Amino acid sequence: MNPFVGVSKKSVPELLDLIAKLATEPSYYFLRWTHEVSKDWKIEPTETDFPMIEGQMFNQKCELRWKQKRKDSYEVLLLSVAGEYSDFASVGEDWQTQERDAHLYSSTETRFPKGFPSKKLDIAQRYFIDKKTATVHFVALTVKK
Repeated sequence: MNPFVGVSKKSVPELLDLIAKLATEPSYYFLRWTHEVSKDWKIEPTETDFPMIEGQMFNQKCELRWKQKRKDSYEVLLLSVAGEYSDFASVGEDWQTQERDAHLYSSTETRFPKGFPSKKLDIAQRYFIDKKTATVHFVALTVKK
């Protein structure tokens, strides 16, 4: 594993290209608007889904998070175990990761939005830890192998 944390600014077409480039099977997508959240986590976003407030994609290799800054401009955070990405500015210097189980709650609890993938999925959390300070800076969703 080669942990990498980076940030970038992307237009909608650039963001959609990046999502397609980083998607592996299985990948899950969670999109947020002011009035609703995505219902099916398996459907990749398209141009018609924009503008949205924020979203995320996660799979075994990475979690990608984006947040709208202007009408067609998004700030993007990449939490990856697949090495560096040249079009991202590196955050931090020396990362280690630790994977832990994610505990899903019953459908009557509101900890996850409706439409969260079924319990049969093997969802985990990946902690991104600064090696120098042993501080957890990011917790990403991931899919167990």
